[in-house]
Amino acid sequence: MITIVLADDEVLLRKALAALLPLEGDITVLAEAQDGESAVEATLRHQPDVLVIDLEMPGMDGLDAVAQIHRTLPEQVILMLTRHARPGVLRKALKLGVQGFVSKSAEPAHITSVITGLHAGKRWIDPDVSALAVIDDCPLTERELDVLRVTSEGYSVADIAARLHLAQGTVRNYLSNAMQKTQTRTRHEAARYAREHDWL
Repeated sequence: MITIVLADDEVLLRKALAALLPLEGDITVLAEAQDGESAVEATLRHQPDVLVIDLEMPGMDGLDAVAQIHRTLPEQVILMLTRHARPGVLRKALKLGVQGFVSKSAEPAHITSVITGLHAGKRWIDPDVSALAVIDDCPLTERELDVLRVTSEGYSVADIAARLHLAQGTVRNYLSNAMQKTQTRTRHEAARYAREHDWL
């Protein structure tokens, strides 16, 4: 028996997976979460064998949730569901210790077999996800991407500095570098450019 917590803001998909995964394998869904914060809460409370979490959720996204969970449960096994495998995101997730990546369009039977594999200590990245991640012509550094990611959520320089534990001057330098590399005039344009090029 493999226990999971299922986190996805798309109610229909989450409910479908919660119903179908136990039919495909020896899986028990301990809890469902509709956003990053409730995913953290449910995972810390239930400590499932595998957390199945959507990458893109409102508020705290999947990556932020994973970072927070791993601070308390460094051994937590995580399978990330995604529609868009941006190279920077994939790299960041792997650095955070995510063991598996599966496309949200995958069959429930495939997701079940990946959950089983991760539980047995294996890793898995769907071929279509890894193919996209390999094609990486992004000139921005990880830190420049981090500040643009937070910029695109509408935060001020002071807020970005606080969230990323950086000095405001350092944040301004990263933003200035990013604007130069993307040949844009404002940090919001740079963030938009990076998103359009699938770097964030």
